[in-house]
Amino acid sequence: MITIYHKPASQARLETRVEPCDGSWVHVVEPTAEELTRLERMGLPADFLTHLSDPDERARAERDDGLVLIVLRFPYALGPEADLPYATVPLTIIITEQLFVTITPKATGFLQKFAAGHVRGLSTVKRTRFVLHLFWHIANAYLGHVRDINAAVDALEDRLQRSLRNQEVLGLLKYQKSLVYFTTALKSNELVLERLQKGRLLQLYEEDDELLDDVLIEVRQALEMTSISESILSQMMDAFASIISNNLNVVMKVLTSVTIVISLPTLLASLYGMNVPLPGAGHPLAFLGVLGVGVLLAVLVAFVFWRKDWL
Repeated sequence: MITIYHKPASQARLETRVEPCDGSWVHVVEPTAEELTRLERMGLPADFLTHLSDPDERARAERDDGLVLIVLRFPYALGPEADLPYATVPLTIIITEQLFVTITPKATGFLQKFAAGHVRGLSTVKRTRFVLHLFWHIANAYLGHVRDINAAVDALEDRLQRSLRNQEVLGLLKYQKSLVYFTTALKSNELVLERLQKGRLLQLYEEDDELLDDVLIEVRQALEMTSISESILSQMMDAFASIISNNLNVVMKVLTSVTIVISLPTLLASLYGMNVPLPGAGHPLAFLGVLGVGVLLAVLVAFVFWRKDWL
């Protein structure tokens, strides 16, 4: 789907257009073959569009014949039931002399804020500022998803303390994989931003310096928070693997102790159930005597096991 927006600095709101004009923002979501052909007619080179089908396209930035290509990685939630709850997908930015083009394989919440005009100071004509706003909102999206991952991990942690299964550990592993993807994507986004900071791709103006500093802080904060969460989760997985093994050992210890306690009366009853002469076998209270001795012996052994914390 192709949507064309336009907003000069003098306008208060974004306006939607049917055809692009000088300074328009062309936003493309899940482009079809026909839409890619339309983009080529708008002046976008075909070699800039060939990589759009690759979901693993790395973050990079390059300039060719006055055109600027920037590829960033942004987070995308697939749901807690997926094999990978959170992944990263590429956001392609193509800047020509007339147009500012963004292409994504998935609909994104932060770009919907752009389209709704909820980003203060946004103008489709100021390309450098537009790119910096994209960096900032992508970093903020990573921070939001990391908080969601931490909340999900806390819920799994409560269940893991009493668990004997590997299901919860596998759940932690899924979130750890997501954090690894986040860390890799944020590092590559940071490299692209540092290259942009040098001014070789887009012209930086004095009024953009403060925003650029804020964006760098936000990206590095997101990277640091993701790295910390990944490290904590990795150590937590090792600890809870040991906890699960220990919980299983405790259960086996209790079951073994109970088996020994129960087997003592059974052993005594089996001896007096044999068809051979035994002391006291002919006494009228022999059954009650054997039963009492068996119960007393079981209670005594259970008490010893309890004092030794075996039961």
